[in-house]
Amino acid sequence: MQFNQNVIDTEFPPVTEAAGWVSGRNFPKDFPLIDVSQAVPGYSTSPEILNHLAEAIKQPQVSKYGHALGLTPLREQYAAELQSRYVGVDNVAITAGCNQAFYVAAAALCQPGDSMLLPLPWYFNHKMSLDMLGVEATPLPCDPANQLLPDPEVAKQLITKRTRGIVLITPNNPTGQVYPQETIDAFYQLSRQTGVPLILDETYCDFRDDTDKRPHSVFDDPDWSGHAIHLYSFSKAYALAGYRVGALVASPQVLTEVTKVLDCVAICAPQVSQHAALYGLQHAANWKAQKKQLMHERAEAFQSALSNHNHGYSIAAIGAYFAYLRHPFESDSRRVARHLAEHANLLTLPGGMFGPGQEEFLRVAFANVASEKMPEIAARLTEFTV
Repeated sequence: MQFNQNVIDTEFPPVTEAAGWVSGRNFPKDFPLIDVSQAVPGYSTSPEILNHLAEAIKQPQVSKYGHALGLTPLREQYAAELQSRYVGVDNVAITAGCNQAFYVAAAALCQPGDSMLLPLPWYFNHKMSLDMLGVEATPLPCDPANQLLPDPEVAKQLITKRTRGIVLITPNNPTGQVYPQETIDAFYQLSRQTGVPLILDETYCDFRDDTDKRPHSVFDDPDWSGHAIHLYSFSKAYALAGYRVGALVASPQVLTEVTKVLDCVAICAPQVSQHAALYGLQHAANWKAQKKQLMHERAEAFQSALSNHNHGYSIAAIGAYFAYLRHPFESDSRRVARHLAEHANLLTLPGGMFGPGQEEFLRVAFANVASEKMPEIAARLTEFTV
């Protein structure tokens, strides 16, 4: 049996690889596994959403195929959430998660041999998607000395005639860093100048400190849809990770091509998931705000716990969901992460999973760990040296 060489050359899913390091083990009650490897909220979706779904699944149409671009009321509601008169229902597609939104956008924009700029460290699923599509991921270095922020002037020098997109994630995965408005706006202006679209992934935008302010001015431009594609996930804000529901915002011309890809990979996002997202947008604002505050408390607790231990680790960046740690060992990051998994019962992801030049880092996804457990994480980092 022969396989697609592009798929063969794509790395194995990092979260699955890391889970294999602890698979089959039994953990004692006094020394349990602490899993900070995957970005998932450590709580269930709101009771109100669950109660709504208990009734929604009784509707016959919920079990049927829907439109490839999603439920019209959800598309309308999400367009309204973006608070721009230049974004409407014809700009919104609902996808089976944000990973699918990125994949179908890349498939619509690129053909084998093209390239996209990915901030380094990058989100590994973006890199994997490009690899499978035969598209080169061009690293856009984010200097730790510059708060791990991408530089539009550096990006400008990396653009070639093969470049089909500039990808930004803010708040960032894996670093948690929130990009300032001026940084995003500068990249948008670069896209206008070069004709290379900006692909802006705001999966974690609901957990920014300043959610009362607009994070960028992209949608203030009447011509934004000729220069930008926006990605979003309902998974984090409404704790719907397993439901698989995200959004892609772009021009009708982009959505025409995206529809072709969506029709082949999923036909439509799950109907029940779309009903959950719609109800969340309409009724769960207070619940979402409470969870945002909870995430801030966990981030503060993690910072405080590390500051109270002589652990040798330092926080390169921290924000929504993530801390990007510099470890103190002269070892590659996989060896460090595996050692912590096997001896400290602490499952992190090694920086090497997020691209070249990241071996001195670990990613900690603290969103699913209660604040009172943060001192235990710091203690295990301190005690179990490589």
